[in-house]
Amino acid sequence: MRSFRNIAGLASVAICAVAATPALAAAEPVSFRIPAQSMQSALTLFARQSGIQILFPYDQVVGLLAQSVNGRMAPGVALSRLIAGTDLKITLSSNEVIALSLARQPKRARAVEVASLSVTSLPVAMQASAAAATAPQVSSAAADDEEGAAIVVTGSRGQPRTITDSPTPIDVISGADLERTGKAGVFQALNTLVPSFNLPVRAGGATSTVIATGGLRGLNPDQTLILVNGKRRHKTSLINAVSAVYNGSVPSDLDMIPVSAIDHIEVLRDGAAAQYGSDAIAGVINIILKDDAKGGSAGFTAGQNFDRSDGELYQADLNFGMALGDNGFANFSVNVKKQEMSNRALPISPNVNLYPLVNGQRDPREATIDRLTTISYGVMPSRSINTGLNAGYDVGDVHLYAFGTYSQRRSDLWYSFRPPNDVNSVLEIYPNGYRPHVKIDEEDFEFILGAKGVVAGWDWDFSTGFGRNRARQSSEGTVNPSLGPAGPTEFYIGTLKSSEFVTSLDLTRGFDVGGGNLQVSAGAQHRRERYQTFEGDPNSYAIGPFYRAGQTPGAQSSAGFQPQDAARMTRNNLAAYADVAWDPTKDITIGAAARFEHYDDDSGNTLIWKVNGRYAATDWLAVRAAANTGFRAPAVAQQIYSQTTNQFRTINGIANTLVQIKTLPVESAAAIALGAEPLTPEKSFNISGGVVLTPFPNFSLTVDAFQIDVDDRIVITSTLSGNAISNILIANGIPGNLSAQYYTNAIDTRTRGIDVVASYKHDLFDVATMQWNLGYNYNKTKITHIIGNPPELSAVNFELFDRFSRSNLTVNLPHTKLSISNVTTAGDFTLSTRLTRFGGFNNLMNPVMVAGVATYPNDRYYGPKWITDLELTWQVTPLVSVAVGSNNLFNVYPDAVGQVSPTLGQGLYGGQSPFGFTGGSYYARVGLNF
Repeated sequence: MRSFRNIAGLASVAICAVAATPALAAAEPVSFRIPAQSMQSALTLFARQSGIQILFPYDQVVGLLAQSVNGRMAPGVALSRLIAGTDLKITLSSNEVIALSLARQPKRARAVEVASLSVTSLPVAMQASAAAATAPQVSSAAADDEEGAAIVVTGSRGQPRTITDSPTPIDVISGADLERTGKAGVFQALNTLVPSFNLPVRAGGATSTVIATGGLRGLNPDQTLILVNGKRRHKTSLINAVSAVYNGSVPSDLDMIPVSAIDHIEVLRDGAAAQYGSDAIAGVINIILKDDAKGGSAGFTAGQNFDRSDGELYQADLNFGMALGDNGFANFSVNVKKQEMSNRALPISPNVNLYPLVNGQRDPREATIDRLTTISYGVMPSRSINTGLNAGYDVGDVHLYAFGTYSQRRSDLWYSFRPPNDVNSVLEIYPNGYRPHVKIDEEDFEFILGAKGVVAGWDWDFSTGFGRNRARQSSEGTVNPSLGPAGPTEFYIGTLKSSEFVTSLDLTRGFDVGGGNLQVSAGAQHRRERYQTFEGDPNSYAIGPFYRAGQTPGAQSSAGFQPQDAARMTRNNLAAYADVAWDPTKDITIGAAARFEHYDDDSGNTLIWKVNGRYAATDWLAVRAAANTGFRAPAVAQQIYSQTTNQFRTINGIANTLVQIKTLPVESAAAIALGAEPLTPEKSFNISGGVVLTPFPNFSLTVDAFQIDVDDRIVITSTLSGNAISNILIANGIPGNLSAQYYTNAIDTRTRGIDVVASYKHDLFDVATMQWNLGYNYNKTKITHIIGNPPELSAVNFELFDRFSRSNLTVNLPHTKLSISNVTTAGDFTLSTRLTRFGGFNNLMNPVMVAGVATYPNDRYYGPKWITDLELTWQVTPLVSVAVGSNNLFNVYPDAVGQVSPTLGQGLYGGQSPFGFTGGSYYARVGLNF
């Protein structure tokens, strides 16, 4: 009976639930000093300092962590900041009593705890009656959260704010949003959900296919800083070294984080290097992990492409939380994924010879061999398992926390078919040709340990963490043709390893200044970065006794790392920052930050700053603006990476020419002989301004314009080849039949654009709820300066950064992206629809000289396309749900204007298409909540 009364009492509280009243938010300010700690004790402190009685479900908040609140502010504002990032919601409020509830339904109910000036326990029925007596009578619709009221912690240290109150633009993507996309990972989901995020499905060949990743506002992926729970995420060890777009970038790999572990993602679309450090030129992506102390979810998804029934995708997800005594929690996540290969190549012409001629006649096997020679013109296969942990525990007034991920991934790269008549074929081993197969086995982990509390009124947060990515590369089903018929068919290519060790101390405190709140934050950070390359086995790079002119020696697909490629570099970074945010009135926010960084390599010292502000002209109209300088230190990998890869390139107007490309370490003798100089940091200047409109309930519209100038951008040079280059390489002990490239600070760019984001939530005939979201991004990058050819290349008349390379920065990504989505919920059914328009893009190649006149026969132009996604979910029971959906429902492909290789059958579509070139797919998902 007692349990029944408790449940009834909770139901009574829920029935009388209302949204926080404007009167509470506008009540007289109170001075608050509440450190980050367990939610139970934090609510008790809030009640004592505000004099307002708090009703909350005690059992359900076990394991929840309260945000710190310091400064003078209205009680309603303080409470919203206190519970930011949790599922707690204000369901009743007045000047005397506030009731809180959890958005998720608990498995069991217990008496509601009352936090007041003296904590006491009252019968639930009495609490519910008291709540009802003080509750203003409003409609249930008013109890719904207004869109734009989501609390974010990114971009404003020490002081969580709502999206619409933020002085800089922020997108918030929930874990449910990620799940509803039906995509294979975080990157693909962000490409669907964030208008300013661009993700080419296949940026290039080799390892660029594995780490093809996206960037914000038209900039490179490594010009966006990745955080997890506010802490810097380590980078991948793989290099985007032979790609078209994003060439040379060294990003973090978000697909190593299990989707089931993500509570939500905050995307800050503004330069923030002065607040968070190197890389935050375009913005910040902050992944907030789940911290539930009970319950969990599980799901299984399976799908495949419409055409050719390929590209099968299987995903299994698990997340569950548990309480650690009365003062802590631990939340665990697992994601297992299997992605099969898809292929959109065409059979080659029956007139193309694959075998050597026999006495001047075609080999009879030409009529029987499979003419679909390329099987990998699409999405490459992979297998992965990602795990995650997020935990916390209160020891007195100190909150201890730990979180991390551990992942393993096998990526398979199937290279183009080498026919029997190819100069790199060994007929004694592969009489019918072969397809080189490279395997990349990655191990990735990161673990952060920290503590936070309050000393002398200052909130402090001390953390240290280590992250590492290791990629072991091997190949099979291939040959080193220079080793002849007795040569091996399997090779160890080498290993790449990248690691970061980061220790941070952050301090923040609120002060009552001029009748408003002044939030002062400061901190220091030490970061130790290391990058290593390990050589492969000698057979993988040897030039053997069977070498003949025209061959590309070494393991076909990817020659092994040579002894001179093996390298290690360690770099230390020290940083200190100060960040202030002042709200002199409820309508004005002024912020400023400065940061000093010191590197012990050629990056040297950097001092950067940021200022921003927001002014609410009316209750429904606000303007905001920001200006900042930023920087991105050259990645350690960019300074020492060296490898030889086989790639098909357009050389002298001839497409699909197989060449060996040597990426040279920037400080190697060969690179210096070709004009390389030590890398220096990229530097940026970013200005933005916008308006925020909330003219009626449940509607918000933000419009933000921006300009980002980046000087000394680090890029990879054009492919340098020919006799003059060969002579330079030979003089430095490198085989002269290679082409070469290296990293350099080559160009300055200016990117201008505009972001528009709107959302609206409403009821439909009292039977359904509809949530609309609209996002639009326009950005255009132009090159404002290119360094001249170094003296070493002046005599050979080479362009260090040619037309093809320039186009990959300026026109090879869509300038526009429009997304319109709707989530309609009616009873147990939810229909999610998305309509996305990807703008056109161009693939511009180097000129072909015809009778002394430059012509451009290899240029390709791809028009805009509309992509439709749909998912229908049925909540069969409170515990079980099923969903069916489709990505690219109408099976749209890029324009088929590519140049198809007569010997490979690939090239029909643009490889940089933001929605891929494998057509539509469908999937089904079963979910379980417990």
